[in-house]
Amino acid sequence: MTDAAVPADAQPAKGRKKLLPIILAVLMLGGGFASTYLGFWSPMALLKAGDHAPEAAPLPQTQFVAVPQIVLSLSGHAPRTLVMTLKIETDAANRPAIEHLLPRLSDAFNSFLAGIEPSAFEKRGILDILRDELATRAVYVLGKDAFSDILITEFRIQ
Repeated sequence: MTDAAVPADAQPAKGRKKLLPIILAVLMLGGGFASTYLGFWSPMALLKAGDHAPEAAPLPQTQFVAVPQIVLSLSGHAPRTLVMTLKIETDAANRPAIEHLLPRLSDAFNSFLAGIEPSAFEKRGILDILRDELATRAVYVLGKDAFSDILITEFRIQ
């Protein structure tokens, strides 16, 4: 009965409903081809990405040269001792030169540390100041390009 009320011209054609998915599929395929052709992305790159992982950059050949432990008696009203262990970060090419100059380097470090007022060791940030000052003395002895950093591995006041 409802068919009699609706005119035949107003009913949608059943053939158009079947064409809509086909038209959408053709448009999507055309868009995918156009984006690939224009170089926005590559389906082969997606397939190759899973085959192998990207190569990691090689790690630098960092080496550490141990400086003999520094033990100093601090002046003042109470007898105290400073114990300090250091390592110098360098590369394989500069390691023999640093090992050869270790006595001179130890002398420069001991001379500097002996001249510090004992109350300065109780201040905040003293390790950063010591590291910078020791690096300055290392530059005088070794040269600017011989090492990259000075590491304080032990710092004790007894």
